[in-house]
Amino acid sequence: MNRPLSSRDWFGKIAAAFVLGFTFALGLSGLFRFATGYGDAYFSSKGQLGMWIMALTWPLILSFVLLFRSTLRAWLWLALANVAIWIPLVALGELQP
Repeated sequence: MNRPLSSRDWFGKIAAAFVLGFTFALGLSGLFRFATGYGDAYFSSKGQLGMWIMALTWPLILSFVLLFRSTLRAWLWLALANVAIWIPLVALGELQP
């Protein structure tokens, strides 16, 4: 039996989005950086779009995380999304200073 959506678990869900949503948005911006190859040109149009991807993705995650049925599901799905984003970045060697 599915539990109805409620505001009971809001703190755990928001905490998951705050922590794991940030790392997901950062990883998504890193994948965009790798895919477009803009390198260190942060003030180019591609560089600005890469920064705005993070600024637009994180609030969306913060908004939609409340639709999860439980705090555990929010943490698990966001952790799985982070693994899916960060494994290619690590494998491609994009984590360089």
